[in-house]
Amino acid sequence: MSGRAYLSLGSNIEPEKQLRAAIASLRERFGDVVVSPIYRTPAVGFDGPAFLNAAAIIDSDLEPQALNDWLHALEDAHGRDRSGPRFSDRTLDIDIVLFDDRVLDGDGNLRIPRPELKHAFVLRPLADIAPDVVVPGTGHTLAQLWSAHAEFATCGDVVNLV
Repeated sequence: MSGRAYLSLGSNIEPEKQLRAAIASLRERFGDVVVSPIYRTPAVGFDGPAFLNAAAIIDSDLEPQALNDWLHALEDAHGRDRSGPRFSDRTLDIDIVLFDDRVLDGDGNLRIPRPELKHAFVLRPLADIAPDVVVPGTGHTLAQLWSAHAEFATCGDVVNLV
């Protein structure tokens, strides 16, 4: 086994359908998946429909780059369009936010810890399911980072996909 990955999931195009399918695919590939509550949050960086955001924890047999490639293929299978602006509507967005205690600042889009951890829509769901995990390079747990977060009271409504 390679390691424990902490993922951020989001969608604002058919988000309920997309997140259900993504979680099912993660379970099919990796087995047990811990999933956070799902939050409805406003789009960040552009005007668009609200997103549904969640976090998941998986035990991966893949190294971070191979897992990232697998997640991109999953996004693509769900109609992810990468041809437009970086901040835009999307069917599915899944990012590796943390991978064990590793720090990666590689080429392209794989940076761990993920810089988007500063946003409530990434931090809150992760803090819900892994409050005691220490973020490498900070010395702080996810719960500590969330309790100090500027957007503490404004993460959005919890959505039930059942």
